[in-house]
Amino acid sequence: MTIASAEAGSWVKPDPMSNPRSIERRFRAKRFRHVRQLLETALSEKDRIEVLDLGGTEAYWAIAEDFLAEHRGRIGITLVNNEPIPEPKSAALSAVSGDACDAGLFGGKRFDLVHSNSVIEHVGEVDRMQAFADNVRRLSDRYFIQTPNFWFPLEPHFRVLGFQWLPLSLRAALMQRRNLGFFPRAESREEAWRNVAEIRLLDRKLMRRLFPEAELRDERVAGLTKSLMAVHDRA
Repeated sequence: MTIASAEAGSWVKPDPMSNPRSIERRFRAKRFRHVRQLLETALSEKDRIEVLDLGGTEAYWAIAEDFLAEHRGRIGITLVNNEPIPEPKSAALSAVSGDACDAGLFGGKRFDLVHSNSVIEHVGEVDRMQAFADNVRRLSDRYFIQTPNFWFPLEPHFRVLGFQWLPLSLRAALMQRRNLGFFPRAESREEAWRNVAEIRLLDRKLMRRLFPEAELRDERVAGLTKSLMAVHDRA
């Protein structure tokens, strides 16, 4: 369990992707092999491919820096976020504003791959998750969707063992007491409640319901499933 110890006033959000030795970055780099397989298949079919990353950031794609350099000019990646993000420095990346659950997102357009890493658990209720999944299928026949597993003991956002299994009221109360993981101590009950209610971890049953045509792959740690990956290739 990792909990930030600074007071909320001096708290700085951790950025594990900025540290090439961080556990998070190592996990994502290892996980990228699944994405790489899909990219390589798409590149074998076309001279240039377009990738849509729902909720993506440039920091995430740093794990694929060598691969993107190897295929410079052949891969374009569009990052979609519902909040502003810095303009990407890499020529392979572009950023647009949009809601990943909006049925009108990129209407009439198709991509060679839709990618999303640790995003679907942030979109809201199950109906919003379903809209997200429907968009993924509408926008590409090839996709990679990853999300933390509800049944893995360590909650990855708040960094507290079993946090996701506690009642919402208790989670909110803990948030008002100290900094937790990627969140500073909440200054009000409303803020605390909003922080904990915004994240809804998925289990295997729900992932199967949302992506019935996909292959579900496990990311394991010490024999336990840390995250779930829905992988689908048109082939």
